[in-house]
Amino acid sequence: MTLHELDFPAMGTHVRLLASDPEPLPGARAEVERLAACLTRFDPRSELCALNADPRRVVPASRELRLAVRAALAGAASTRGLADPTLLGALERAGYDRTLAGRARTPLACALAVAPARRPARPHPAARWRSVLVDDDAGTIARPPGVRLDLGGSGKGHIADRAAARLAAFGPCAVDCGGDLRVHGDHRIEVRYPFGGEPAAGLALSDGAVATSGIDGRLWRRAAHHLLDPATGTPAWTGVVSATALAPTAAKAEALAKAALLAGPASGHELLEEHGGVLVLDDGTVRTVRRSPAPVAA
Repeated sequence: MTLHELDFPAMGTHVRLLASDPEPLPGARAEVERLAACLTRFDPRSELCALNADPRRVVPASRELRLAVRAALAGAASTRGLADPTLLGALERAGYDRTLAGRARTPLACALAVAPARRPARPHPAARWRSVLVDDDAGTIARPPGVRLDLGGSGKGHIADRAAARLAAFGPCAVDCGGDLRVHGDHRIEVRYPFGGEPAAGLALSDGAVATSGIDGRLWRRAAHHLLDPATGTPAWTGVVSATALAPTAAKAEALAKAALLAGPASGHELLEEHGGVLVLDDGTVRTVRRSPAPVAA
């Protein structure tokens, strides 16, 4: 089957829509752009920025923002706090205080050569994400003063899920939001090798999702990148440069991929075993993680 394609920039990345019928593509694009405008932290007019700037503990929030924040909190819970959406202040201190579009990037090999000793990241002991409460009955989001949210990573997965739902009624489809991919139907996915050359792996995907989190795409200032160790608030150098996770939804795949990279080779492998995935290590080694078989009832 030939799929109809629509490509466009959004969320500081590249979005690709594939659909069995071209009719829903403009609506899916509008959905992506509408949600991206709501969830970005780089436009002071966005609802997320308004939430982060609001001094009140409890703030009225649209259904769209509540859904996105709930997805981010679910990602934090499923990764025991490694995929933490409350690290906005630390991201800004690391230099990610504005979009990276147009900024000079540091080559991966150069960053690895000057990076600090590798160690696994850890959840922040305060677990501030647990203090963020979404109340759908009241239509509000509550969080302690000073807690600000970043939905850059989790938002891409959430938006991919939402756009794919619009296309799925017309047949097999795929939505790729900068590496967070949600599909309906049977597809084969090639995992990019961060050091260049041939793909790191090929994955069969049917009615599910895959996401890749890597340090190579957002490197600046020698050894700074956007994937932070929640415990220290500094860029994490764990021995993993790229992690790809399979999952039922793109939002969950994004959280698992980020957490697998932050956890390091051993614990990252364990995190990916639930659904499968791929790790690429500092030395270029590719580790394909097979999905663990479901336990057999006695």
